[in-house]
Amino acid sequence: MKRIGLLTSGGDCQALNATMRGVVKGLSNNLEELEVYGFDDGYKGLIYGNYRMLSSKDFSGILTRGGTILGTSRQPFKLMRVPDEKGLDKVEAMKQTYHKLRLDCLVILGGNGTQKTANLLREEGLNIIHLPKTIDNDIWGTDMTFGFQSAVNIATDAIDCIHTTAASHSRVFIVEVMGHKVGWLTLHAGIAGGADIILIPEIPYDIDKVVEAINRRNKAGKGFTILAVAEGAVSKADAKLTKKEFKKKQEEYRKQYPSVAYQLASQLENKLDLDIRITIPGHMQRGGSPCPYDRVLSTRLGSEAAKLILEEDYGYMVGIINGKVKKVPLGECAGKLKMVSPTDQLVEDAKRIGISFGD
Repeated sequence: MKRIGLLTSGGDCQALNATMRGVVKGLSNNLEELEVYGFDDGYKGLIYGNYRMLSSKDFSGILTRGGTILGTSRQPFKLMRVPDEKGLDKVEAMKQTYHKLRLDCLVILGGNGTQKTANLLREEGLNIIHLPKTIDNDIWGTDMTFGFQSAVNIATDAIDCIHTTAASHSRVFIVEVMGHKVGWLTLHAGIAGGADIILIPEIPYDIDKVVEAINRRNKAGKGFTILAVAEGAVSKADAKLTKKEFKKKQEEYRKQYPSVAYQLASQLENKLDLDIRITIPGHMQRGGSPCPYDRVLSTRLGSEAAKLILEEDYGYMVGIINGKVKKVPLGECAGKLKMVSPTDQLVEDAKRIGISFGD
């Protein structure tokens, strides 16, 4: 008999269900007896003992289903050691739930914050497998996270749709793409969608350079410009501020602008005599069915997780490196962000064909 727990934590994305399906199918096809416990709403279910036993029927027909059948919630890592409002020790509560159910392993699907808590539970002696989920593709130790390619497809579709209306009206369009700290999603969607300017957190922009790029297009008779802008894009001036100064300035910005796209539009309107419009796909980027790439990736990661459980080899994140599924020690990857390097080959390739990064 094997007893495993499953939970999905943090923001939802496509292919969470597909990945859980891969884990359970990989186990059920190789074990005579298996019990699977699903925790409701992420770590919250593990902390407060909200769970249910799942059967094979629960994993039938969910390969193409977006979201998560278990529900999810955000439980900040920095608060995990802080008792709740009733004084409950969250870490001890999670351990008690794990031992109460006599779990052999807890499989945790989530991004960076989720991963840090997964590593904490590993350090506390629990058998943990982590599966890397995020539309940001910012988890260190894996070339790709599930959910990323599906989100790229949606963000690219949004930019594609903007092209015709931007060209028809000779406008500047700002398409705001998700990504607070890391710009992989904006970079890929911007290139795939044919954006003329791409602004990401890792490459602070100079507003005058952005204006120059727009003016060059106008002089060349292009008539319109599309900017793919990460929600965490930052100017060179703001990038030089201390963390405290930047936080204060961001609070001031939020009083004036709903998001970075509106802030950028205001800056451009002061320097250009052009119509500027804003499009924000928002949470659409997290929704819908996983694309075929993510379905394959999730199935592979889930199958490999099942293999590790069968071999009782715990304490790893399952990632993909150079096309091969690999196990990466949680202690080595937890808490590390995979950022876009300003000298990344993809950035250099984009610049070579004329895409501006505002730097």
